[in-house]
Amino acid sequence: MNKLLRVAIPSPLRRLFDYLPPCDSETSTESVTLDSNHAYSTNSGIGRRVKVPFGRRELIGVVLDEVTETDVPRNKLKPINEFIDEEPLLPSYMLEFVLWAADYYQHPVGDAVLHALPALLRKGSSTDSVHHYVWQITPHANIEQLAKNASKLRNSFQIIADHPAGISREAFRAEGGDSQALKALFNKGLISEQLQESTPPISNPLKEAPLTLNPEQALVVQHLQNAPHFSPILLDGITGSGKTEVYLQAITNVLNAGQQALVLVPEIGLTPQTVQRFKQRFNVPIRILHSNLTDKQRLEAWLDARDGRAKIIIGTRSAIFTPLLNPGIIIIDEEHDGSFKQQEGFRYSARDLSVVRAHAENIPVILGSATPSLETLHNCQSGRYRHFTLRQRAGNAIAPEFKLLDIRGARLHNGLSEVLIEHIKAHIEQGTQVLVFINRRGFAPSLSCHDCGWIAECRRCDARMTLHYNPAHLHCHHCDSQRPIPARCDQCGSDAIKPQGAGTERTEQTLQSLFPNTSVLRIDRDSTSRKGSLDKLMEQVHSGEPCILVGTQMLAKGHHFPRVTLVAILDADGGLFSTDFRGMERTAQLITQVAGRAGRADHPGTVFLQTLHADHPLLTNLALAGYEAFAAAELTLRKQYQLAPFRFIAIVRAESQKPGTAESFLQSLREAIAPSFGGIDWQGPFPSPMEKKAGVFRSQLLLSCPSRIHLQNCLSHLCLVSDEHPSHSKVRWSVDVDPYDLY
Repeated sequence: MNKLLRVAIPSPLRRLFDYLPPCDSETSTESVTLDSNHAYSTNSGIGRRVKVPFGRRELIGVVLDEVTETDVPRNKLKPINEFIDEEPLLPSYMLEFVLWAADYYQHPVGDAVLHALPALLRKGSSTDSVHHYVWQITPHANIEQLAKNASKLRNSFQIIADHPAGISREAFRAEGGDSQALKALFNKGLISEQLQESTPPISNPLKEAPLTLNPEQALVVQHLQNAPHFSPILLDGITGSGKTEVYLQAITNVLNAGQQALVLVPEIGLTPQTVQRFKQRFNVPIRILHSNLTDKQRLEAWLDARDGRAKIIIGTRSAIFTPLLNPGIIIIDEEHDGSFKQQEGFRYSARDLSVVRAHAENIPVILGSATPSLETLHNCQSGRYRHFTLRQRAGNAIAPEFKLLDIRGARLHNGLSEVLIEHIKAHIEQGTQVLVFINRRGFAPSLSCHDCGWIAECRRCDARMTLHYNPAHLHCHHCDSQRPIPARCDQCGSDAIKPQGAGTERTEQTLQSLFPNTSVLRIDRDSTSRKGSLDKLMEQVHSGEPCILVGTQMLAKGHHFPRVTLVAILDADGGLFSTDFRGMERTAQLITQVAGRAGRADHPGTVFLQTLHADHPLLTNLALAGYEAFAAAELTLRKQYQLAPFRFIAIVRAESQKPGTAESFLQSLREAIAPSFGGIDWQGPFPSPMEKKAGVFRSQLLLSCPSRIHLQNCLSHLCLVSDEHPSHSKVRWSVDVDPYDLY
């Protein structure tokens, strides 16, 4: 009897689908085992992509199992249309990893499995569509053969020179290379294109000598050398303490052993200096994976990683699903960052999955941060992770001095106190640089009528629209809807409509008027949306000339500003009164990260926190004792009130086009399930704090339990009940396990 194929299909249905083998083939009945390279050793159907009929459509799926029994009559089963792959795309350990993640995060398995593949593979493209032609520098070619002012040619030449084994067109473009410059370099005979048969062995993986480690850094690197197996560690280092150098030297040891390294960062676009340091240090193929790449670029980088050509892979959260031929280490930089948690669809945490994956592959994993999450600190206290601290800043740099600036009753110039303005003036006159942090984009957070109090609100969300002047428009940052700035009040017709509050645009404008002879550089998502714009701004900063940087949390991550001696945080009170119990933690992390941009070289730094609550215990504790003391106190409170990480949390979210429908759906789920699962604390359902978003009405149900297993069992049952619920088709619902945002 032919075996049946159980296929994962990208759909919201939480099940697999049985199919007959293709009409013209038989599937193998052999078992699947791993060879020394983590690959399948048989030609089993498991792990291979297939084209299958699904209703009136043809879908791409992945075979997950071969069975002989099915609940569906055989005469009702359809045959697979065709196998796309001759061999499985994913090694079996990676397939098992994805299935584990789908199960833990209560997500439909078909959607999760296809999520782990690049977009072109999800669409059915062949892996043979990527031909490994690479550009290389020709013998005796030198960058000095190019004119000094030919910046595009020199930049493109250097990108190719940084890859002695060659770089493909797609990877070249992904790293900012110019296509016209490529043609010009070829015409000059400085580069040539060749078919790369395989990656040539590299005798020395280093381009430049490593730095000398201080005793704290050396202790970490020595530990990793002595424990090249599963060994989760927290690298808890203050800003400027040399965490990246530890990463680099740990990776050097991995490369010398013939293995690969996977490095996850919060956002590639915000950490250009980190990526550049890797390229300067290593003489091996490095691939970058993030959402701004084209589909072909992502596929090429994914295949280079899977097949072992790429030795170092640097990516954002989705890169956690990238297979490696010879995995050696996983590094999570800025592990506390919320962007490692997927907030829509497959709601996984790349940080947490990195530990699961490292355990499965029996390799070390480093979680690095200057402001570790309380969950990670708790894992250290529980003995699950090793805790290493770096408290010594690199070189002669010393930690910045914190000062609380009480602005109660003070006169403000669009959010800037006169005392702060005087300090900014003094630092500019000293020839150094100033960073002004305000975590609000746009000109002003809202537009209101001075006569009747009307406020411009989004018509699709329960939110105010942000005023932008460049270009002029109102913008909702929740649903992305935009509309022109009205000339008169929508409510009373008055023309007395005025901006309220200050965003980055208004702060930039104010500072430029106060300091007309000083460059004021705004760095936020609006000012850096064009390709290369962030690089140009950074060039100005690194020139060393006095300037004022104005920006959002884009400035808090991965940047080294050696000339910045003053950091001013305009709205230090932002998260002090959040309804989310993690609000305090995030505020402390953000303040500490931004403050860390000051005093990173020979110039001492000062941090001013403008606040209306200068006596708030969080701010005083943070300013006087630092993040470590804050975290210890906050963990004590979490334990006292039995909040995460001392309890496990999940949220069931639902949304509908009609108000009340989602809430009724969740209420009926609670009534059906809660009596069978004692020991679980149920809260809600209740409307989300922003009930209406993008035109739909949202509600949520929060579950917490001291037992992870008991909570998971309850969630599994809840998903089964939800799929059969009479209102299932009227709502869109999802489960968020270990949520980053409670509301």
